[in-house]
Amino acid sequence: MPTRPKALVSWSSGKDSAYALDLVRQARELEVVGLLTTVSSEFDRVAMHGVRHELLRRQAASLALPLHVVELPRPCPNEIYEQRMGAFIEQARRDGVERVVFGDLFLEDIRAYREKQLAGTGIEPVFPLWDKGRDTRALASEMLSAGVVATLTCVDPRKLPPELAGRRWDALLVGELPEGVDPCGEHGEFHTFVSDGPGFSEAIAVAPGEVVEREGFVFADLLPC
Repeated sequence: MPTRPKALVSWSSGKDSAYALDLVRQARELEVVGLLTTVSSEFDRVAMHGVRHELLRRQAASLALPLHVVELPRPCPNEIYEQRMGAFIEQARRDGVERVVFGDLFLEDIRAYREKQLAGTGIEPVFPLWDKGRDTRALASEMLSAGVVATLTCVDPRKLPPELAGRRWDALLVGELPEGVDPCGEHGEFHTFVSDGPGFSEAIAVAPGEVVEREGFVFADLLPC
């Protein structure tokens, strides 16, 4: 049997990366060898999602995958981000990684940026959820039917009511979203934490914590139980 290319999954802690991981595992064309996450060194959390490092570790343990963390300063100029990610990618290639899986849905500028950053590294990007004409309401239903359990950890109050921070991302919430808001939050309307889903050996128990507004966004803390 031919050797499958080794792949890392770009892991945000949220639903899109979790579902992308599941689709790649089901397809069995790649060997997923770990999760790649960036964490704010000041807060020890996933930057835009506000998710605690401990919860990342629990996700990785439930998925039976190594967790690779690239620490970023705050604030983080783009040149520092690219320098640190570039150093990690270089090491990953030496370790035999040939693909990085992303959970992007349809934003062409984001995809182009990822392709540019990996160009010439020997590692190729993979976009299992990608579809420029995708009906994301249907995709949301597909994710929920697959068993994805997610909570909104960050909300952009310019686009959504701030009280949605901390709410479960489910069919009820999707039905309540204002007109023009993407059901999967692809335009940055919200970010999520996945506590259970396909591939998880056990659900991750969390309790609601403090809700705070910081730098124009509303964050709902989730506490490991």
